[in-house]
Amino acid sequence: MEDTLDDLFAVIEDRKETLPEDSYTASLFTHEKGENAVLEKLGEETTELVLAAKDDDHDEIAYEAADIVYHLLVLLSMKEMDLEELEAELQARR
Repeated sequence: MEDTLDDLFAVIEDRKETLPEDSYTASLFTHEKGENAVLEKLGEETTELVLAAKDDDHDEIAYEAADIVYHLLVLLSMKEMDLEELEAELQARR
């Protein structure tokens, strides 16, 4: 999983830097709402994950959890954080 997160975060960082016009990720960095758009998506996806969990729909749980992780990584990038900071916090909780 670590490689997957590292790879995804690298793509997010690249899209933040290069801002390709056809990229959803880049649009989050250029959207006039900026950070608020990502925060709203995190809230929306969290609600959808809760509903999927209530329905015990494993496919939907995985889908919504992935949406949350993706938008969380975008938020970390927006805040000029890196995965090492997240990993350090998770390690501290073991």
